[in-house]
Amino acid sequence: MNRTVVISGGGTGIGRTIASRFAIHGDRVLIIGRRADVLHKAAEYIASSGASRDLHSRRVEVAAVDLTQPDQVQSFVDDRFPVETAVDVLVNAAGSGGPPEGTSLSEVAAAWEQTLRANVLTAVLLTTALEPRLRRPGGRVINFSSIAALRGGGTAYAAAKAALHGWSYTLAGAFGPEGITVNVIAPGFIDSTELFGDTMTDERRQRLITGTLVGRAGHPDDVAAAVDYLAPPEASYITGQVLQINGGALLGR
Repeated sequence: MNRTVVISGGGTGIGRTIASRFAIHGDRVLIIGRRADVLHKAAEYIASSGASRDLHSRRVEVAAVDLTQPDQVQSFVDDRFPVETAVDVLVNAAGSGGPPEGTSLSEVAAAWEQTLRANVLTAVLLTTALEPRLRRPGGRVINFSSIAALRGGGTAYAAAKAALHGWSYTLAGAFGPEGITVNVIAPGFIDSTELFGDTMTDERRQRLITGTLVGRAGHPDDVAAAVDYLAPPEASYITGQVLQINGGALLGR
């Protein structure tokens, strides 16, 4: 394929795996994040992976952008995407579990604001800035939520991810007549991500695995396969949906 694909949070974990898949398909892939060193390492990793070597490895670009800052987002879009450029797939995978909330009102307010900005504002600003460039018809917007949005957990994090659902439904209604689909992916426990940080003990990991029906942790490849399913032209009749990837830890909604 020869699509233009933009992936926020593309430097690590799930985002990096998604980027690798698109690169293997022969697409032009641009990964965005706050940390330039992490992004360049991800691009090198993708370039060195067997299937993407040579031709495909040259199609991974990086951009260090703070997606919570409107000026940075607009400058990035204006610089990388001339008006005539069409973006085929936008994957909003950037996010963060957020800091501890603390006990004082000021600490709670700061934690909630940081979490909402990292998980909601990043997607809203990038999508809004790229909206004029989304391919019509055929554009795909894929937003990343979490199992926490559906069953709770993490307070501010769960609320932030749930906010993406209502926003995505509204976008699906607005973009649908133009042939652009908007969907949400809500992963459960996925190994090899930064979400849990130092809080992932062996006991907690086993408890999460036991909570699935398939008896294993998810892998970034499991989630990337769902993006593969939603991104091609054949998925044009799927929009306004939340696709759960959790091994049966939470049954259908």
